[in-house]
Order: sequence, then C-alpha cells, then structure tokens
Amino acid sequence: MKNIFSCIKNYKKDTLLTPIFVVAEILMEVLIPYFMASLIDFGIDKGNMKVVYKIGIFLVLSTIFSLTFGALAGVFGARASSGFAKNLRHQMYENVQNFSFSNIDKFSTASIITRLTTDVTNVQNAFQMGIRVAVRSPIMLTFALLMAFKVNAKVSIVFLILIPFLGSSLFFIISKAHPIFTRVFKTYDKLNTIVQENLRGIRLVKSYVREDFEVSKFQNISEVIFKDFSLAEKILAFNAPLIQFSIYSAMLLISWFGARLIVAGQMSTGELMSLIFYATQILMSLMMLSMVFVMLTMAKSSAERISEILDEKSDITNPLNPKFQMKDGSIIFKNINFSYSKKSEKLCLKNIDFKIESGEVIGIIGGTGSGKTSLVQLIPRLYDVAEGEVIVGGVTVKNYDLDTLRNNVSMVLQKNTLFSGSLKDNLSWGNPNATEKEMIEACELAQAHEFIEKFPQKYNTYIEQEGTNLSGGQKQRVCIARALLKKPKILILDDSTSAVDTKTDSRIRDGFKKFIPDTTKIIIAQRISSIEDADKIIVMDNGEINSIGTHNELLKSNPIYKEIYDSQTKGSDINE
Repeated sequence: MKNIFSCIKNYKKDTLLTPIFVVAEILMEVLIPYFMASLIDFGIDKGNMKVVYKIGIFLVLSTIFSLTFGALAGVFGARASSGFAKNLRHQMYENVQNFSFSNIDKFSTASIITRLTTDVTNVQNAFQMGIRVAVRSPIMLTFALLMAFKVNAKVSIVFLILIPFLGSSLFFIISKAHPIFTRVFKTYDKLNTIVQENLRGIRLVKSYVREDFEVSKFQNISEVIFKDFSLAEKILAFNAPLIQFSIYSAMLLISWFGARLIVAGQMSTGELMSLIFYATQILMSLMMLSMVFVMLTMAKSSAERISEILDEKSDITNPLNPKFQMKDGSIIFKNINFSYSKKSEKLCLKNIDFKIESGEVIGIIGGTGSGKTSLVQLIPRLYDVAEGEVIVGGVTVKNYDLDTLRNNVSMVLQKNTLFSGSLKDNLSWGNPNATEKEMIEACELAQAHEFIEKFPQKYNTYIEQEGTNLSGGQKQRVCIARALLKKPKILILDDSTSAVDTKTDSRIRDGFKKFIPDTTKIIIAQRISSIEDADKIIVMDNGEINSIGTHNELLKSNPIYKEIYDSQTKGSDINE
C-alpha cells in the first residue's frame, strides 16, 4: 500500500485541502438545525420578527458557506483523485516496462490491462470517497451526536442503541462480499484474455467460421462474472433496508419520546425539529459510511492486484559496475542450462556449450520446441540462465549495462510487430536519430526499399495497427531494416525470412555478407536454403545441441539434418 499512496505525489495539496473544506462544510451544516431550533423557539413561537431576521441571516450565510465549501471540496477532490489515478497508472506502466520476460510471463497481458484500467478506476473512486465521504461521515456523525446530546441527552440515547446494531450488521455484510469481489476481478482477467485473443485472431475466426464458438466462450465467462456480481450485490442489497430500518426507527422513537417531553414541558418544538434534523444527519452519515465500506471492499481487491504489479521487481537488473562498451560480436555459451520457470525441474536447454567468432554467420535449425528461440534470447539477456555463463564480446552478459548490451544485439523476432504510425516512425525504433538516407540504405539491404517506393506516400506511408496493411513478407523486411538501423555487433534473425520468397531471402543474405561483414549473424530457419552457406550450422533437438558443422559436414554425418534436407529438396523436385 505504501507504493500506492506514494502516487499522491504532486497532488498532496489537493488531497489535504479536500478534507479541510469537507470539515468546514460539516460545521456549517451542523449549525443549521441549531439555528432552526432558535428561530422556531425564540422567533416564530414568540412572534419576534427581529430574532427571525437575525437568525434567518445566519441561516442563509451558513447555507451559502456550506455550498461554497462543498463545491471547493468537490473540485479539489476530483483533481486529487484524477491526479492520483494518473500517477498510479504511470507508475504501474513504467514498472511493467522494466520487467524481464520472466516477470511478464508471471502476469498475463489481459491481467495487466485489467489492473491498469478497471482496478485503477476502483481505487480512484475509493480514494475520492476516502478524502471526502470517509472524512465527512464520521465527523458529521460525531458533531451531530454532540449537538443532539446538547439539545436533549435523554432522547439522544436512541442513537447509542441503533449505531452499534447498524455497524455490526454492515461489518458482517462486507466480510461476506469481499472474497467474491476478489474472485470476480480474476475472472475479469480471463474475460479480457478471451476478447484480446478474439480481436487479434479475428481473421482466423472468420476463415474457420468459429464466430458461434467464440460468442459461446465469451458468454460462458460473462455468465460467471454475472453470477458472482449478482451474489455480491444480493449480499450488499441488505445494506439499504438496514439503513432505512434504522432511520425510520430513530424517527419514530425520537417523535414518540419528543412528543411526551413536549407535553410534559421538558422540551420545545424547535428542539424536537433540530433533533429530527440531527437524526437525519447521523443516519445519513451511517449510510454514506456503508457506501464507503462497499467501495473499499471492491477497492481492496483492486489495490492488492495493483500492489502485485508495483511490488514486482525485475529479476534482471544492471550490475553495480556495468560495462558500457562491447568489444566485438563474439559469443561463448559455457555449460548452459535454462528453464523458463525457476520452480520447474524440466530444462528447456541442457548442456549448451559452443563458441561463435565475431563476424561469423551461424545457422540454427531444429524441430518445433527444440529450443532454438530460447537459445538466442539468452544473448541479449531477455532471460537469465539457470546454470552456466553467456559471454558476449569477452564479457559475461550479466556484467553489461542492459541498454548497452541490447543496443548491440538486434533481434528480429518470429512475430513481426509493427506499431500504428508511418513507416519512418517504425524504422526509427532502430535508431531515433537515423537520417532518411540511413533508412533507405537499411531498407535496400533488407530488400524493402523497392516495395516502399511503390507506395504513394513512400516512407511516410501510414502503417495500421500491427501492420495489417502490409503482407507478411513486407512486415518481415521492414523489421529486418529496423534491426539493421541499430548497427549492431550481433544480428539475430529468428525465422524472420519465412514469409519471403527464396530469391529475396538469398538477396538479403548476400547483402549481409557485403555490407555488414563484421556483424555476427545468427539465423534461425526452417529452410535449409536460408542457412546452407553459413560458417556453422547448429542442429537443435529436444533442448540440446545435436550437432555443429557446415552444410556439407552435416549432410554426411547428421541424420536429423539430412532428413530435413531430403524432405525439402524432394518437395522442390516434385514442384519442378
């Protein structure tokens, strides 16, 4: 919770002023029934118009001040809660940006989105109620009780009976509702996951005519949320009749006792009127407090989920004295064992031990799940190894400044991610200061310049979200160009030419040889033709290195490589 409240930051002034104006508003409101009693007893009943005018002016001023203070409390409260929510979202998002891949794996994308939106809104609403209603209700309750006892202590004992009854009932209701809200917010994560998957894969859904299935899946999870919320609301619904029962009971008892005291001459009509006013204020305060508790019940679950994000620390951090220079693109894997989960006993990579010289072209091939992608993700330290050591440029990756390491290692991932914006905007991710000439050179090397020039707006062409207005091959080439703009010492292509034809693939590789000979190039591929001219080819199988060699060596000695080669060349022969 300390992390959450630290987000008040530059809105401390608004946060402090809000309860101050709330208290001032309460003081004015509490005085109004007192003046009303005096107006009736000493003015109206006695026909003294001077007293009526004098107290009437006080009543008008009290009302005006009450409205003014209430409005100011609303303005400052809204600013404080909105600013608090803004800072909270920013701090959460900033922390997520610092997460390692293993931290992100711990939370689903949909869960993070829910926490940044729904959960922050719940906490924001609770915060606003906390600095206004949660301040107003107990103070109003206290002041109104004091004034009620000042008017008539005997009749005011009614409140001392009703308040404990109401308080214990509300506590019981809230204790039953809180676990349901905790459960329902986790279900919201699942709902967001379903929506996210559906929207991302909408083309696949339509092509396989699975709309009904997706609607059914959505309805099922919505039904679970509906049932949970209905149950919680049913429990909370007891709140209103309890409050009403207390209010009407108080009114009846005060009226009955008050009437008897008026007849006995121990109480005036004005005092009875003021007591009824104070009864309303006391019980309304209790009702508002119950609303605060309901909101806090929801917000408590949300705050716990937000705290999980804020308290999560990246398990990949900079060392105390990091290295800011990388000598070259040489890579050494020393007895590497790796698992995505620290709790898992199953290793994704086992006994990985090999060396890559700077400037070499390395091909990696193997079946699905053989550990190819896991292997290359250790180079820019997207994950840390369980055992062993990854050495880049003569220095273990754990000793590098993270930005230095990752700026010198460019990865073109399996999934080609482009952001909405112009082609230039997307290319500048590789180098924010790149000139148009440098962008063109990178695109020529990636074989992207030719198709970009055919667009009416060329490099200013607008890219839709996730690059939906580009073909798969075009997206891959733009992503390669973006990686080249970093001018890295190590370039990793993770099956990133699979959507381009073999001729274009060959041109890209020829360009690498000619223009970036000193850059270490690691190419993960399914096609033998993409890696057959590599200096070394690593054959992966079940998380282990099955064999290392050149194309010709592996054809002679490695059955896995030969089987892949034969299946692909036979397919080519049939097509011919």
